[in-house]
Amino acid sequence: MSSQPTNPQCPDILTMLAELISSPSVSCTHEALDQSNLGVIEKLESWLSDLGFKTEVMPVPGAPNKANLIATLGSGPGGLVLSGHTDTVPCNDELWSSDPFRLTERDNRFYGLGTCDMKGFFPLAITAAKAFLDKPLQQPLIILATADEESSMNGARALAEAGRPKARYAVIGEPTGLRPVYMHKGMMMETIRIKGSAGHSSDPSLGANALEAMHSVLGKLIDFRHELQREHQNSNFAVSVPTLNLGCVHGGDNPNRICGHCDLEYDLRPLPGMNINNLRESVAKRVKPLEDQFGVTITTEALFPGIPPFENDANSELVSTAEKLTGYTAQSVAFGTEAPFLQQLGMDTIVMGPGSIDQAHQPDEYLAFDQIKPTVAILEQMIAKYCL
Repeated sequence: MSSQPTNPQCPDILTMLAELISSPSVSCTHEALDQSNLGVIEKLESWLSDLGFKTEVMPVPGAPNKANLIATLGSGPGGLVLSGHTDTVPCNDELWSSDPFRLTERDNRFYGLGTCDMKGFFPLAITAAKAFLDKPLQQPLIILATADEESSMNGARALAEAGRPKARYAVIGEPTGLRPVYMHKGMMMETIRIKGSAGHSSDPSLGANALEAMHSVLGKLIDFRHELQREHQNSNFAVSVPTLNLGCVHGGDNPNRICGHCDLEYDLRPLPGMNINNLRESVAKRVKPLEDQFGVTITTEALFPGIPPFENDANSELVSTAEKLTGYTAQSVAFGTEAPFLQQLGMDTIVMGPGSIDQAHQPDEYLAFDQIKPTVAILEQMIAKYCL
């Protein structure tokens, strides 16, 4: 698939997508794999400023090689934000059929890391914006590009803390097959660390066994999961209850030593209406009393700050508009996004973009050609409705 440039100051869709895919921007909680997103930000800033957007690159606090981009066309209150994240997950090159950092066309698809999740959204949003360069916008059009969505969401957190950007409506172009999403679960990844005291296994009185204490902690968490699932259900989700997954346990060093330390990592997916901080407090209250029982020290920590659950009004203006334009009823999804952070800024927010989440985070990620024109057309109609 190819297209001709509609503006000499900005590349066409194919060129933009190829350049974005060729700029690695992996974000990862493992420092050795983590990369800067500045190469992607600089390309987007250059293209959008050439089109007449006012651009602002906002460094992410505490991350010198990470930044967000706010690009604004027009001025005034209200307006529409088209938002995407600039980072990708890591990949295993050897499992791909082609170079993940080179855009490849075959089978009516674009292949490359980020084509679907979600660098591919930016060329389509920019192409939609080109149709309005010579029109008098009554309210601003904002293209927002964020950092670190795939790891910490620190880019979106920084924007929420700064109170930027300000607009009335926001569309996050995550891959949903162009079906509007108005609700998703939150995500917590937590750890519980138990410090006991090691000693010779022949005499249990010589130590405090952290692994035995962890056995009781696991029981408390399983009981807590049952309690949460009794008290919270939402039939809009395929898995209608909050989930708590006991992910991994590490502890001890030898069979003939009393286990002196043990760590657990778990994942909790709260439903809309459940508060992350309250959940953390509830876990701490349940496990802390075990300290005296086992003679150990128990600490609870967040592996990352967490993603709040997201829920918009199913009958909001933006949800209704998206349903009319796409022909699909708004739905819920299991994956987390930056939507709650934009919602905190007071925006009517949905998640809707090209591609399928089924192609994300795996080898041979792709964006199908037949998603491109409909995406541009829907975005153009949204810009016309909310900015003209």
